[in-house]
Amino acid sequence: MTTHPPAVRVGIIGTGGIAHAHAAAIADLTGEMELVVVADIDADRATAFAAQYGATAVTDAEELLAVEGLGLVHICTPPGTHAPLAIAAMRAGVPALVEKPTALSLAELDEIARVEAEAGVPTLTVFQHRFGPAAVHLRRMIDDGDLGRALVATCETLWYRDDEYFAVPWRGRWEVEGGGPTMGHGIHQFDLLLSLLGPWAEVTAIAARQTRPTDTEDVSAALVRFESGAVATVVNSLVSPHETSRLRLDFEHASVELRHVYGYTTDDWTFTPAPGHEELAERWAAGPSAARASAHRDQFAALAAALREGGTPPVALSDARRTLEFAAATYASAFRGEAVAAGRIVDGDPFHTSMSGGLVPWPPRKEKA
Repeated sequence: MTTHPPAVRVGIIGTGGIAHAHAAAIADLTGEMELVVVADIDADRATAFAAQYGATAVTDAEELLAVEGLGLVHICTPPGTHAPLAIAAMRAGVPALVEKPTALSLAELDEIARVEAEAGVPTLTVFQHRFGPAAVHLRRMIDDGDLGRALVATCETLWYRDDEYFAVPWRGRWEVEGGGPTMGHGIHQFDLLLSLLGPWAEVTAIAARQTRPTDTEDVSAALVRFESGAVATVVNSLVSPHETSRLRLDFEHASVELRHVYGYTTDDWTFTPAPGHEELAERWAAGPSAARASAHRDQFAALAAALREGGTPPVALSDARRTLEFAAATYASAFRGEAVAAGRIVDGDPFHTSMSGGLVPWPPRKEKA
């Protein structure tokens, strides 16, 4: 008789909006993951959340991390708490899965990495767009060399958030959110770009605060050169009434385009072979036909499999750092007015300890009376 490893016992810290997406995905992975405990400083919210998803509620992260047999903790709190909670989890011997961004700065992320090496327990990051079936299929075609060399790409996160959105105290502030749409919104889309095209080499960027009542930018745009020689544009906006998320990649033998808003399905991708390479359309069509969205479930399934079977869980800190460094380089280039090469932002650089680098060219927002 075949025996299966037990389900990963999971805790969630923070029971706000994104935590519901986590809990729903866990519930869909019966036998692979089991939500057993949740924590929130708001006792009523924690209790209601726990009742909805069949878990126990506590009001303290330390109490949650002490639960026996906990195999994973999901950190779904505001960005400023991500690094301290991840470090606390690792020191308690519990792997942490952190919502984006993993940390507010490269310095914080490097401290997480130091503790990870010391504790021998990983911190992982939620970048669910990497795991949609179509993205997995495309990555396989790229790795197999079917599409030829990547030449040019466009990555756009054009969203709309009104002034009221920023009334939440931690939004739009460098010290507690880390940045604007470059850190908190477009990061999913350009993480997918980086996961497909590989290491970036240099960024030249601009950033602006156009209309929103924030300390951070509400728009950024970057020109990117990759180690492979590919070039790309990356635009992040929160002032775009016609919302869209778009990724287009032009290879030697085909163009691949994705259009969606907050999560894609297989049907949101378009594949166009170059003349003389029409057979590639058949290879693309032979990929997944499921219309399931690129939500948390697929990443959680891959993570559960790795934890239960002793594999390497995704997305490791080295992957998350490359994406966070891209955000830091975007800000550094925008505020310094110069190109920033990969690996340039190191300890001692102001942009290593803060995405603003202390060089934001506009004044802080005024508080309402």
